[in-house]
Amino acid sequence: MRILFVGDVVGKVGRRLLKEQLRRAQTESGADFTVVNVENAAGGFGVTASVWDELRRLPIDVYTSGNHIWDKRDTLALLDSEPRLLRPANYPAGNPGRGHCVVASKGGVPVGVVNLQGLTFMVPVESPFVVADRVLAEIGGQAKVIFVDMHGEATSEKQAIAWYLDGRVSAVVGTHTHVQTADERVLPKGTAALTDAGMTGPYEGIIGFKPEEVLERFLFATPRALEPATRGGALCGAVIDVDEATGRARSIARVRIEEGPRT
Repeated sequence: MRILFVGDVVGKVGRRLLKEQLRRAQTESGADFTVVNVENAAGGFGVTASVWDELRRLPIDVYTSGNHIWDKRDTLALLDSEPRLLRPANYPAGNPGRGHCVVASKGGVPVGVVNLQGLTFMVPVESPFVVADRVLAEIGGQAKVIFVDMHGEATSEKQAIAWYLDGRVSAVVGTHTHVQTADERVLPKGTAALTDAGMTGPYEGIIGFKPEEVLERFLFATPRALEPATRGGALCGAVIDVDEATGRARSIARVRIEEGPRT
């Protein structure tokens, strides 16, 4: 079977691209199961109820997120009411929502999806390594095919979790930095890995945002409100071919679909 993963959807441009290009990406990749990271879908930060209403209508099996999922107040209720909308599993107990789920593919194959968040340069949460062990024990025999969205800043940490889980999950693909990396590979025990899937949104800017405010942050070292950019859109992610009988990955390939010029 093939899993299509779409990287961080950023703002209005990202949502439009998702609606316009998702079915093309699914067809071209032969996807049987689709996972999309949506933590930046509402104006670049979080998910609102109205944005979720857009997203849930799309042919997506599971929605992952990261640290920005907490940025909109109405997301909290969504996390409790929508079992396919995940937040990182290693946030403290008592937070709304869940960090993993098992959902059947269109062919009836159960697929486990796990959302983790890194520690390096991020808020202090529980170790993703320790939590990954616990979550995999909870999934147990429910699914052989398991996909992990590892949301983090450090490339080394994202690669480390992939090696730590090698042979125990089908794929570990990183998110958060919005820059697609070129290190896709299948590790020795059968886990596909990619440090960052890249973003789905406007590339005519800095990680999806208008450059002026981002440059001011760097130049003056003081906070600036960031506004999503509006041009140069592309849908980015990865497709993983998995042996559903064993859960081992056969291959992983990057995905990038650029939209044509817009007037």
